[in-house]
Amino acid sequence: MTKINFHELATLSPAQRAGLLTRVEGDLSEFEAKVKPIMAAVRDEGDAALARFAQAFDKAPVTADAIAATDADYAEAERSLAPEVKAAMEFAAANIRAFHEKQKPEAMWMQEVSPGSFGGERWSAIPSAACYVPRGKGAFPSVALMTAIPAKVAGVEKLIIITPPGPNGKVDDATLVAARMAGVDAVYKAGGAQGIAAVAYGTQTVPKVAKVVGPGSPWVAAAKRLVSHILDVGSPAGPSEVIVFADETVNGALAALDLLIETEHGPDSSGYLVTASRRVAEEALAALPGLLAKMSPQRAEFARTVLGGPIGGIVLARDVDEAIAFCNDYAPEHLQVLSTHAEDYLPQLKHAGEILLGPHTPSVLGNYVIGPDHVLPTSGWARTASALSVFDFMKRTSLARVTAAGYPALARHARILAQYEGFDAHANAVSEMRDKLLKK
Repeated sequence: MTKINFHELATLSPAQRAGLLTRVEGDLSEFEAKVKPIMAAVRDEGDAALARFAQAFDKAPVTADAIAATDADYAEAERSLAPEVKAAMEFAAANIRAFHEKQKPEAMWMQEVSPGSFGGERWSAIPSAACYVPRGKGAFPSVALMTAIPAKVAGVEKLIIITPPGPNGKVDDATLVAARMAGVDAVYKAGGAQGIAAVAYGTQTVPKVAKVVGPGSPWVAAAKRLVSHILDVGSPAGPSEVIVFADETVNGALAALDLLIETEHGPDSSGYLVTASRRVAEEALAALPGLLAKMSPQRAEFARTVLGGPIGGIVLARDVDEAIAFCNDYAPEHLQVLSTHAEDYLPQLKHAGEILLGPHTPSVLGNYVIGPDHVLPTSGWARTASALSVFDFMKRTSLARVTAAGYPALARHARILAQYEGFDAHANAVSEMRDKLLKK
């Protein structure tokens, strides 16, 4: 028997509706308490702690002298990976690279703001970054491509991957091949909180970096939060979440098919089909058992857990406006718009990590091959944060230049403001004192 939640917004109290908007990462305090000793051990012991935790958590026979993937590992991965998988990865990599190259900003610009006063910006790459590639519920070479390629396009000089080792003590073959495709400098067997600690503090083998990006479990999210004062941890990218918004122009079974894409990631995922059409909702509800039967037992169980749990299921709204309001309040990682006129809804949809428009754009295509990044803000951060991009690996430096002709007018106004705010040195620096010094 498959239990699928069916929520009618008209019957929910404000508290019940708010409950549908929660995420598993809402409170990380429990995880933070558990990861603190792990991170302290990595800080104090380095590679020895990484090896110990790989053995304990990943059940992987990793030793302290074998944290980094070797040339032999890369060669074996190239031999072992099926040709069709490699070809698909090359196709995806080409699209990802093309998209992010188009996204890269002009290196420098400057324009006249007022007579004799020029302002501008210079874009430059951050010095180093680590891409976190998860492995707990599968292997994810797509994450390696989606995180590393924009970093290389941006021009990051030192780029590494950290990822949990498998039961054989090695890095996933496809992840190694993806790392080579993307131009990554090194891959290290360091997952979970211990991996985040390694790149935050540095170990004998793993270098300390300026930034870490990539999705992960609540353990990874908690670890990032604990080192955010010494390491740029980017936008939150936690367990997968999706809203499939469907109107009356589509078949409900299609909505059900697409709802399962993200909910199969794991029991900590979240996902809703949101619609104002009772027909679509009922068709989806009827289709889900058969679609779940066509999945592996593990993935089907993940999806059932999500759709029958506190943060998943089918949401029926009174009308389209109420449905869209729910989508905006949720601010999902993935928002799929199933409609024959999907673009018409775009002005009303305010908050989402990505918006996939139309019946031919399931999120699986966005996850792998379209080109825009699939590392997206979760836990409602899509209200203020953006998809991973070239900009995450670059920084803006403001530029300014004032000519001799433009200086007097600016100095006069600046001096008035400095005096009002009580800054003597500020005012003196644009007073007659400067005029006299400039004439010498």
